[in-house]
Amino acid sequence: MDLLTLSQGLDTIWIVLTAAMILLMEGGFALLEAGFVRQKNAVSIIMKVFVDITFGALIYFAFGFALMHGKDAGGFVGLSGFFMNGDLSHIKLNVSLDTYWLFQSAFVIAVISIVSGAVAERINFRAYILFTIAMTGLIYPIAGHWIWAVGGWLGKLGMLDFAGSAVIHGLGGFAALAAAIFIGPRIGKFSADGQANIVPPSNLPLASVGAFILWFGWFGFNSGSTMSATNGSIGHIAVTTMLSAAAGGAACILFTMFRYKKADPPMVINGSLAGLVGITAGCAYVSDDVAILIGIICGIAMLLATEWLESRQIDDPVGAFAVHGISGSIGTIALGLFAKEELTSQVGQGYYGLFYGGGWQLLGIQTLGLVVVCVWGFSLTWISLKIINKFVRVRVSQDEELVGLDVGIHGVPAYSQEHDFLDLERLKQERPH
Repeated sequence: MDLLTLSQGLDTIWIVLTAAMILLMEGGFALLEAGFVRQKNAVSIIMKVFVDITFGALIYFAFGFALMHGKDAGGFVGLSGFFMNGDLSHIKLNVSLDTYWLFQSAFVIAVISIVSGAVAERINFRAYILFTIAMTGLIYPIAGHWIWAVGGWLGKLGMLDFAGSAVIHGLGGFAALAAAIFIGPRIGKFSADGQANIVPPSNLPLASVGAFILWFGWFGFNSGSTMSATNGSIGHIAVTTMLSAAAGGAACILFTMFRYKKADPPMVINGSLAGLVGITAGCAYVSDDVAILIGIICGIAMLLATEWLESRQIDDPVGAFAVHGISGSIGTIALGLFAKEELTSQVGQGYYGLFYGGGWQLLGIQTLGLVVVCVWGFSLTWISLKIINKFVRVRVSQDEELVGLDVGIHGVPAYSQEHDFLDLERLKQERPH
């Protein structure tokens, strides 16, 4: 076996393994969101995650991958590779295209799962399927082309986004904000005077397990983006990922203890996730101490953003916008300030952070890219939902929402008690013959 064959084999194993880790994050999303919503809507969360994986993978295979990574047309969209056929010779990798598609499909599934939480407990299942098709087949792939594809206009400008703080979390977070505003708050979330009412999570231990699974999968998310098992930066990427997540959670523990006199579990969970989101863009480009700083800022900003949403009467049951939209934005901008020359030079990037003597160029590019991607995600989501609503009502009926989507839409509760079956047997025995 020659060295090239060995290298290809190692890279293939690495990318498939990390893709599987990212796909496991869907289990994390399912548990996290099911734990944060009320018990009567837990099944609907699971079903939406299955839509993310099934429809998301199929649509990305048919159309999304081509629009994102196909042969460039003017820097704005790809136009080859539909159904993974056609000219994709411009993609130069040490692994097969199938391997690359698998890894990229895991990313697109994560994007739509961000939006899922913002519309929890009140979106029509059929409308959600249609929006999943729009997100995975059009909205995300085109934005992804701008930054990550060969010839993408933001990538050519020099924008840095190693694993997707902007193109995944910024876009997904602002799409979640648009969806939450479009669909409106849950019944009873806000009182007549505009005050937010507390909707207690149904199962915080379940939500915390979901967060830990997401944390685990994030090592695949970030480290796998090296696309190589022999890349020397894998260890550094894993360390910055860990430190930022820990700092985000620790900041929320201390901040809520100071502000509310008690550590707030949902906020601590989301604080760690905010740290993970924030470091995703710069995990390969910033130092360990900067990773801690990013995590702290993202954790506190997430808390403040959550309060701001409620003051505006915007209902986001799992904090999708605060975690992904805000932290993704912070992480993207942070690169313009803290990216180190010796790290960015490894990817052929001519710019580095303002605080390291790199000038304003990278900061300007990062800001431009972030604004464009977030506006694209917000506006296209709003337009998509507007169109979908003309054919399928986006929001469930009042009766379905009150009884819960599990029974109202899917016809089955999340939890069945043993006495339910005993009562059925008793009724059968008591029924007159």
